[in-house]
Amino acid sequence: MNIFKLFSSKKQKNQPPCTSVLSPSCSSPFSVFNTSTPPQENKLYLSIRQSIPIIDAAILKIIHLVGGFSINTGDPNVDIFLNNLCDNIKVGPSSIGIESFISSYLDSILTYGHAIGEILISSDKKNVCGLINGDVNFIKVSPSSSPIDLNISVSSDNGISFSHIKDKSLICFSALNPTSHNITGTSILNNLPFVSSTLLKIYNTISKNFDRAANVRFAINYKPSSSTDPSTTSSRLSQISKEWSKSMDNSSSEIRDFITSGDIDIKVIGADAQLIDSSIPVRQMLEQIISKLSLPPFLLGLNWSTSERMSKQQADILTSELQYYRRLLTPIIYKISKTILSINGFHHNPSINWNNINLQDEIEFAKARFYNSKAIQLEQEIDKKENLK
Repeated sequence: MNIFKLFSSKKQKNQPPCTSVLSPSCSSPFSVFNTSTPPQENKLYLSIRQSIPIIDAAILKIIHLVGGFSINTGDPNVDIFLNNLCDNIKVGPSSIGIESFISSYLDSILTYGHAIGEILISSDKKNVCGLINGDVNFIKVSPSSSPIDLNISVSSDNGISFSHIKDKSLICFSALNPTSHNITGTSILNNLPFVSSTLLKIYNTISKNFDRAANVRFAINYKPSSSTDPSTTSSRLSQISKEWSKSMDNSSSEIRDFITSGDIDIKVIGADAQLIDSSIPVRQMLEQIISKLSLPPFLLGLNWSTSERMSKQQADILTSELQYYRRLLTPIIYKISKTILSINGFHHNPSINWNNINLQDEIEFAKARFYNSKAIQLEQEIDKKENLK
């Protein structure tokens, strides 16, 4: 007889059964997207924006802060005609005004890295009847034989086949930070999939921990005496379980107490475990996101400690970012207004005048004009005194 087998079998009989439970793996929520193809990459950026509210809020803040504009030609009558037409032009099926078109156009640029739109001409070619923002998922952009031109193809059957656009005179296309190997531009969300997935993992873990810890669960341990019959123990366990279920039943408005006799120990499962403090890793991830979006934290409701000087510097940096987006949009506004003027028989060259970004700029400009006028006044007084001498 093998004594090793004998002792091992006895040991196994005395040990309680032990099983392991597999927890679902927490993989990246964006791993289903294949970023090697443009449509999947666009879906990835849209999914990031929908999954993390602060990213969506930041993009909307940028669009709102870019502000409005006016179009001037130097002729007051033409200006009134042009701005009135731009303010009332139809944009898509549900919007009106060129600013609505530009907002949607900038939204696509920020999210996907590029945007496309079209100027619609009436059938008699005597009027601009509307503007429309195209879906970037149904276009293909490739280099042309000319080094300063692009080939644009559009699909009308959900990406199955594409037809080349020959006349691009009424097509508006812009790319954000294009490179020699990526002519379609780069989304501002380009470097955020890993950071975003890490942030979502932290939030998912917090949710699971609260499901386990905040939703209190109990462990009931009944210790029968050595003289208790096993059949009696089983019956008592069944009765304890039944009565405990009744006392914990939430369907009834009645509050019941659980009263029993014997050696029974009731503990809360997980009461001794502490929830992990997630404030530091969450802030680290948010810092990476905000640095990519170039927005001051206080604009997004994050009450991080900052000095007045630092806030002013952040506002100056944001102003520079907004000016860059304005330079990106100005050629599109010029093309639309120039097309409207040409079709209506005007040969003026429009200029785009953007509104000041915020009230603080207005105050600073007013102070500068005040100080300049004071300086001129002092210089004139000094000149008069010297002339009298």
